[in-house]
Formats: sequence, C-alpha cells, structure tokens
Amino acid sequence: MSIQSLISEDEVTLMHRYICEGVGDPKRLRLLYLVAERPRNVTELTELLDVTQPTVSHHLRILRERGLVNAERDGTSIYYSLGDPRILEAMNILRSFVADKIQEAGSRRQEAGGKMQDAGGKMQDAGGRIQDRAS
Repeated sequence: MSIQSLISEDEVTLMHRYICEGVGDPKRLRLLYLVAERPRNVTELTELLDVTQPTVSHHLRILRERGLVNAERDGTSIYYSLGDPRILEAMNILRSFVADKIQEAGSRRQEAGGKMQDAGGKMQDAGGRIQDRAS
C-alpha cells in the first residue's frame, strides 16, 4: 500500500493549511475553547486572554479564514462562535495524548529516582533541568 493511497499530497496540504496553521498558536487554541462555550465578542475575548484587541482580531481572522470560527453581527458587535464542534473533539483527543505523554514522562522520572535521560543522553531532573552527568 502506498502513502498516496492512504492520504494524498493535496489532502495533506489542505490539512496543514486549515488545521495546523489554524491551531498553530496557543492563543488561537484558547480562542477556540472560549468561543465553544458561547458566542463572544472581541472585547470579551481581549479581557479573557489578557492581550490587545489587535492581537485577538488577528487570531480571529486566521480562525475565520479557515472556517474554524463563525462571525455573526449583532448591532455594532460581532460575535464569534465555534465553526464546527469536530475541531474541539480533535483537539481534546490531542490533549488526552499529551496528558498521557506527560504522565508517562513523570512516571519514568520517578522510576529513575527523580532523574531521566533525554534523547540526547543528558540527565534531566524532575523539573526538566539538564543535569551534568557528574552530579
């Protein structure tokens, strides 16, 4: 079976453009979760994220262009909502994966007496700080 029969180059490109670039910033991930709770306007999102209005507007534009959020005008305000609940389902699967990896890493650190080797063979303490092997 070839990789082409599993996923086409066009599909990979589109997934990267719409999903990876869309959620590739922590602020955009947080925005998705906030607008999933209920529709919110830029002012509310600015306060919740503690960032500037231009920053929120920039990230919302990126999310809107990719269909990840919807915008609906109500008088002078624009309210943003989640474009498709499946995106949060996918994000929650990824969150679960990351939580499992963090837990596994913590277990390995405990088993190693609070120290763990990274892929480069350097020792890390429980806080992730690199330790000289001599210590």
